[in-house]
Amino acid sequence: KLLILDEPTAVLTENESSRFLNAIKGLSNIGISILFISHRLDEVKKITDSITILRDGKQVISGPTVDFSFKTIAKHMVGRDLDLNTMKKKCELKDDYILKIENLAVDMPGEKVKGVDLNIRRGEIIGIGGLAGQGKVGISNGIMGLYNTTGKILKGNVEIPLNNPRETLNHSIAFLSEDRRGVGLLLEESIEFNMAVSKIEIKNGFTKKIGPINLIDKKLIRKHALEMIKALDIRCTSPKQLTKYLSGGNQQKICIARALTLEPEILLISEPTRGIDVGAKKLVLDTLIKLNEKHNMTIIFTSSELAELRLISDRIAIIYDGKLNGILP
Repeated sequence: KLLILDEPTAVLTENESSRFLNAIKGLSNIGISILFISHRLDEVKKITDSITILRDGKQVISGPTVDFSFKTIAKHMVGRDLDLNTMKKKCELKDDYILKIENLAVDMPGEKVKGVDLNIRRGEIIGIGGLAGQGKVGISNGIMGLYNTTGKILKGNVEIPLNNPRETLNHSIAFLSEDRRGVGLLLEESIEFNMAVSKIEIKNGFTKKIGPINLIDKKLIRKHALEMIKALDIRCTSPKQLTKYLSGGNQQKICIARALTLEPEILLISEPTRGIDVGAKKLVLDTLIKLNEKHNMTIIFTSSELAELRLISDRIAIIYDGKLNGILP
């Protein structure tokens, strides 16, 4: 009699989501009541009869769906007016390639890459899109060496050794994985340690020298963590809070903070807004644009959200059946 759906389209493409929502409508038409919980405002508007909005654990407003615009829903969700337009300034694309990928093949289960050639321009945001399971996620995982990879990757004129994550990190390439629990977070550690750990290990950062010994500078870590918590609007009790007690969206923000802490030249970022609310999505996308424009950071942005790719990318590479199907402006 009652079907409860919690973020049911979080990992689906737009086409898959559309088919799924049509199926849900069919269930409603035969008398099944549906509680549809989602951060995707277009889907909420499309299939619901009424909307209830929660914020900080409390009911903010309820009413018929026809009474709510996208802007009104977003305002009540985040507690303030929200300009939903995010757009990267057009950058002049020159043939100054910071990363060259040649015949890349990645043996990632469900996301195999079967020979991709792609040149990444310095200072651009290049989006990587495609249907689920076609290989788009495998590209960044292959560059980072997390799955068996063949081919050639050059940063500038220097070839990066394959299948060696440490070597990739040493070349000032950071990765925000779509699998935040598997490779993104240390759930039993604090927020501040999660943010700092990669920089400590890779760059000997957040340390102070006392005689011949390098000691971790806890005050510096705390200062940095507080700045990142404020910048990314991470909802937590303190930097000392264990990461496992955060919501999925706030855990995602911790992953972003850790990648940014490395101050990379190239940032690989895969499905960064999956499972987070509209306010947090805008904050993440705005942060990527700011990093790109202020620091000329090159960003390889993989997403199932076509609208997000269009909003912030200079070019979009479409991956189909493990191969590059085309590049769109």
